Amino acid sequence: MKVRVRRAEEKDIPMILELLTQVCNVHSDGRPDLFKRDEQKYHKEELEILLKDDTRPIFVGVDENDEVLGYGFCVLLNYEGSNVLVDRRELYIDDLCVHERARGLGVGKQIFSYIKSFAKEAGCYHLTLNVWASNETAMRFYEAQGMRMLKKEMEVIL
Repeated sequence: MKVRVRRAEEKDIPMILELLTQVCNVHSDGRPDLFKRDEQKYHKEELEILLKDDTRPIFVGVDENDEVLGYGFCVLLNYEGSNVLVDRRELYIDDLCVHERARGLGVGKQIFSYIKSFAKEAGCYHLTLNVWASNETAMRFYEAQGMRMLKKEMEVIL
């Protein structure tokens, strides 16, 4: 499927909200002890603000009718002046989701590729993200895009 990736616009908010609910439910299915069902990480008013923030670009993959099929929320991070870490710029993928009806059609790959190119052009050293251990499909997808484990976050439930 041919997808065009672009910066998200205000007109995309309704579909982004739908996708935010879908991704929340994927997380809730995997960890109902942590995630609520049928909720959204961001609400309309928060999205309106984020769309104007160049340090937190949101990209959408759209079809030939400009309908949103998926998104990538990103955060540009600068690390400078650490005693132990090398100064660097990073692009963190805060969230990436493809509409359930478009999964498996290459939409996510095209959004990820666009984000990777954006990060290179922005002078980033690396592209990072977090993925929940219960989301094995996402882990396989990211590994297929060339991502490798950077660190592990561990827990013990009390």
